Amino acid sequence: MYVGIDIGGTKTLVAVLNENGVIHEKIKFPTNPNYSEFLLDLKKAINSLGMHDFKAGAVAVTGPRTDRKHGRIVNSSNLPWRNVPIQHDAELLCGCPLVIENDAKLAALSESMLLKDKYKKVLYVTVSTGIGFGLVVNGVIDTSVGDAGGKPMLLEHKGKLVSWEDFASGHAIVERFGKQAKDINDQQTWKIISRDLAKGFIHLIAIMQPDVIVIGGGVGNYFEKFEIYLKEDIENYKIPLVKLPKMIKAQRPDDAVIYGCYDIAKQHFNHEKYHN
Repeated sequence: MYVGIDIGGTKTLVAVLNENGVIHEKIKFPTNPNYSEFLLDLKKAINSLGMHDFKAGAVAVTGPRTDRKHGRIVNSSNLPWRNVPIQHDAELLCGCPLVIENDAKLAALSESMLLKDKYKKVLYVTVSTGIGFGLVVNGVIDTSVGDAGGKPMLLEHKGKLVSWEDFASGHAIVERFGKQAKDINDQQTWKIISRDLAKGFIHLIAIMQPDVIVIGGGVGNYFEKFEIYLKEDIENYKIPLVKLPKMIKAQRPDDAVIYGCYDIAKQHFNHEKYHN
């Protein structure tokens, strides 16, 4: 069995996956901003699982800075955690080796595995409260791509340079329109949202030149509502000699990060032998 721990700013999901990457059991609990209290909650969640014999797993974290070499969250954008040894602490609780990785990158890995026979270079973009993204090339996460997502991307917006996340994320949508994506149905609003999103997407396309873009997250779950507008806007913004990739909706948006935990654990600890 494998274990995946997805630590979000408001909630944490712990899941057990079997040898074939199928979720066997999962439990969710609020993420306590007090790190010591969080570890107690995590211990309780792990102990409540029916399965405990884990071979390996991964911890998904959010934030602009992750120390993969030493398994630490250096800085979390949604939690007051600074330089905490999450990998070591979680390994003690799980009783198995773990990998630490950015949540958007793990989601990217998960979705890329579903497309590995079609595309070599997959860019995953999650549009939720914030905007995150990860690039996977030939089934391997490109760690040269930063963890901060759309926050440091300064783009023109209403005559000023503004962080892409600050004017195009799910949080920005709620602030501007007073509604979440699931409650927006009028075309004019989606046209405005798509125009804001397109500015960042064309920037990512020009730099990374992916074969396909997978869109996930809370806003991405409603891709069918704005797909046509986004593609039209990107076409208008396109740069000569840069091929526009196909854009599709994430296939497993709700559990992409957890599946990514399984995928990276297999890669990192070379457990493919269990699947022969």
